[in-house]
Amino acid sequence: MRAVIVAAAVAFIVSLFGTPFAIRVFTALKAGQPIRVLGPATHQGKKGTPTMGGVAFIVATIVAYAAGHVALTTLPERQIAQERPTMTALVLLGLFLFCGVVGFLDDFLKVRRRNSDGLSAKGKLLGQLIVGGGFGIAALYVPSTNGETVASEHISFIRDLSWLDVGKIGSVLVFVFVIMSMSNGVNLADGLDGLATGASILVLGAYALIGFWQYRHWCGDVDYARVNEYCYQVRDPLEIAMIAAAAAAACVGFLWWNTSPARIIMGDTGALGLGGLIGGLAVATRTTLLSVIIGGLFVIVTMSVVIQIISFKTTGKRVFRMTPLHHHFELAGWSEVNIVVRFWIVAGICVAIGLVVFYSDFLAAVG
Repeated sequence: MRAVIVAAAVAFIVSLFGTPFAIRVFTALKAGQPIRVLGPATHQGKKGTPTMGGVAFIVATIVAYAAGHVALTTLPERQIAQERPTMTALVLLGLFLFCGVVGFLDDFLKVRRRNSDGLSAKGKLLGQLIVGGGFGIAALYVPSTNGETVASEHISFIRDLSWLDVGKIGSVLVFVFVIMSMSNGVNLADGLDGLATGASILVLGAYALIGFWQYRHWCGDVDYARVNEYCYQVRDPLEIAMIAAAAAAACVGFLWWNTSPARIIMGDTGALGLGGLIGGLAVATRTTLLSVIIGGLFVIVTMSVVIQIISFKTTGKRVFRMTPLHHHFELAGWSEVNIVVRFWIVAGICVAIGLVVFYSDFLAAVG
């Protein structure tokens, strides 16, 4: 627990005080956010707000992870708390960083061209495919000393579903799908000041709790597994908890500056990075299908776009005034702050339901 708290505290401090530095740097570089002409008219006032703010909380999380590992050296249970970075950490932080790099390229092109046209849709998806595929292979083909891999060959809900064995290749494909879906889901939700940041804090906080709970009931803890039949067959749950807590705390520090009216925007750098990390956490904790509930807000926002496209292509009519969904409510007359807070409430409800389902499975097993 000490390492998780240290990582979270360091991430919050670095992000809170590092984000103003990022604001000054990106303002000096004239890295202002271009605004689509077709978007809600109220967004034109955001034109020129520094973008690429995701750099701040990505760096803060990586620094905090290193600090957490320093704290691990003081723990007595060294057979459980690994002192050196694990493959789990490399996969999760790698997804966070390199999905962020794809987003950074998109943001950079928007700033350079002075319009909202960054990477093409195909280019962005290709970048996500390469990142997801590369780390998916690492997650499936690089075992630890006890033979456990970051991901498994089964589709998971609260744990692996034994009857859904898709093999290594199939699992890599599932891994890529989860990463691409979640990163695009967070990206679609990133349309109002603080919306994606606040929702991500809730989801990452949930995964910090899940990771730590799995660490306390871990099959890798020989002493615990010897006297308890019910344990979680995952790899490096303490690392998972540490990274999720650090990322959540880093986003809290960033939200101080990102809430309305935003002094800085996370951009695709932050949105794609956060989505990649959340997708990786879902796979690493063996809660792939449960992530649909925990990240329910992102699913809802994504489905609004899918429904709009299908409806327009098939009937020529639009279901919503505009998508993603938050723009529909903007055009309906809701204020930006009201939309953000209410969407946070929806995100919190989804997270709460997901955690209840997760804990209910534990109670049913031990009861």
